[in-house]
Amino acid sequence: MVKNFDRETLKIPGMLIIDTPGHESFSNLRNRGSSLCDIAILVVDIMHGLEPQTLESINLLKEKKCPFIVALNKIDRLYDWKKSPDTDVVATLKKQKKNTKDEFDERAKAIIVEFAQQGLNAALFHENKDPRTFVSLVPTSAHSGDGMGNLIALLVELTQTMLARRLAHCDELRAQVMEVKALPGMGTTIDVILINGRLREGETIIVPGVEGPIITQIRGLLLPPPLKELRVKNQYEKHKEVSTSQGVKILGKDLEKTLAGLPLLVAHHDDEIPVLRDELVRELKQTLSSIKLEEKGVYVQASTLGSLEALLEFLRTSKVPYAGINIGPVHKKDVMKASTMLEHDPQFAVILAFDVKVERESQEMADSLGVRVFSAEIIYHLFDAFTKYREDYKKAKQDEFKHVAVFPVKLRILPQFIFNSRDPIVMGVNVDAGVLRQGTPLCVPSKGFVDIGVVTSIEVNHKTVDSAKKGQEICIKIEPIPGESPKMYGRHFEATDIIVSKITRASIDALKNWFRDEMQKSDWQLIMELKKTFEII
Repeated sequence: MVKNFDRETLKIPGMLIIDTPGHESFSNLRNRGSSLCDIAILVVDIMHGLEPQTLESINLLKEKKCPFIVALNKIDRLYDWKKSPDTDVVATLKKQKKNTKDEFDERAKAIIVEFAQQGLNAALFHENKDPRTFVSLVPTSAHSGDGMGNLIALLVELTQTMLARRLAHCDELRAQVMEVKALPGMGTTIDVILINGRLREGETIIVPGVEGPIITQIRGLLLPPPLKELRVKNQYEKHKEVSTSQGVKILGKDLEKTLAGLPLLVAHHDDEIPVLRDELVRELKQTLSSIKLEEKGVYVQASTLGSLEALLEFLRTSKVPYAGINIGPVHKKDVMKASTMLEHDPQFAVILAFDVKVERESQEMADSLGVRVFSAEIIYHLFDAFTKYREDYKKAKQDEFKHVAVFPVKLRILPQFIFNSRDPIVMGVNVDAGVLRQGTPLCVPSKGFVDIGVVTSIEVNHKTVDSAKKGQEICIKIEPIPGESPKMYGRHFEATDIIVSKITRASIDALKNWFRDEMQKSDWQLIMELKKTFEII
């Protein structure tokens, strides 16, 4: 496909290509600084440019200092594109009609400008004189196959020139567990990325496990046939030995509780086993302890380290706090830990179990203690169930505390609109600050904090409303507090007195806990002012 491609002097035995999106084990490993790739291909849609998820990938690649090339994809969507997948894409571009070439040039230039806005120099690969400082853009079509030869050729060329030292073979083993899968007739297998070194059939391996490191022997090393995916069900080929770099499926005993997302280690001698086991325990503890927990929050349980981190990231962006985490099935001890929230904040006495089994005894204990367990195999289903529960819980609490919660308000009397001075008081007022709602108890601080009653009606332009905002002139009806003698305008308070809502420590707590969404920043500022007035600590 590619002109002047030097096949003879290649020093690269092959490529392992990992498709990363959606693979939380991979993305989270990379986030923790354990780079699994030597060079990345960033796919950019020529029709849409740098989309938000592409910008995230660019930032990650810049942060990890990972070299990358860009597949400028979907060139077959250019108007009147004539495909030629077995030809060099530069030649294919030259053969297009003028309007197609013009559209390509225009869109490619716009994307180069977008890269410049991200602080990166970019150029079309065949015009790139300095690949060390300019990112190469390779026009491709995953649909028609155009440019695929050029993409692979450029990858190979860069590995031979810029990455030769980085790609030098190293005998020291580096392998990462990516997935744990049960296969019909084979039992539980683990998919492993072999980054460096060798793996041999019969070797003793130590892999991270849900209940501690698992020590077992390699019973089989399976590779997919050349140019086939490891994940797709193929007739696997059995090997006695596998060397760098490969995606390999390992057969062995006791792999059911393997934890994806951490290294696989090999013990060549029995005395190495306890040392390597401790190393894995330390790495897992270090990873889990680096996850920042809140004092109040839900308890999160997942099947793998990768899926745990993916779920925590989802919760973090959704502003759901988490106070406890674990990996593996939900045991009684997890329910006990989650139940501590019953004392602190019952809405968070919840276990979110992602892709894990909930033992029957654990569920029974949760039911008896009042801990809610939500279980699902898809993050969104889990989150939707919890969100609905949280909304229902909040609504129930708002109903329970609606008589306790007092919203802050400051009213100025309009003396020309006094319609009734006593039982009930009916008068015009201006809302100077806050929001006045029906049911608000009012008092006059300047007259010894006299309680003048509760607002039972609010009218704006002769229409009854539930609430009134700052700046509105309204007519209100104030009825006496049951059991207290009615207060009178002109005797207990005057036109010059400011009226405020009667707040208490309990009413402030109710607002904070259950009505925060209905409060503005200015309302909290008024609360601070009234706290001083009422001397609330």
